[in-house]
Amino acid sequence: MIYLVSTIHVIICLVLILVILLQQGKSADLAGAFGGQGSQTAFGPRSAANMLTKATGWLALAFVITSIALTLMMQHRTAASHSVLSGSQTTQSAPAKK
Repeated sequence: MIYLVSTIHVIICLVLILVILLQQGKSADLAGAFGGQGSQTAFGPRSAANMLTKATGWLALAFVITSIALTLMMQHRTAASHSVLSGSQTTQSAPAKK
């Protein structure tokens, strides 16, 4: 199950990177530099931005969900009472006297 969720997680990461790189900034084209509002995108200036923005939001949500699922699965696989500090030994020494 961990391998399946890990594979889905990697695919989501790659698609999220692609969707983010496809987005343009606000008025990032040459016409925007001179105050023009025209755009030559396939979906029009606003609908492509809305579609990519929505895709980014859904992919980010899926990324968070798969991250939490992987964390819980790995935690379940290891000992239930595992702590970060369980293997460390701390000793306190007295300060050096001058």
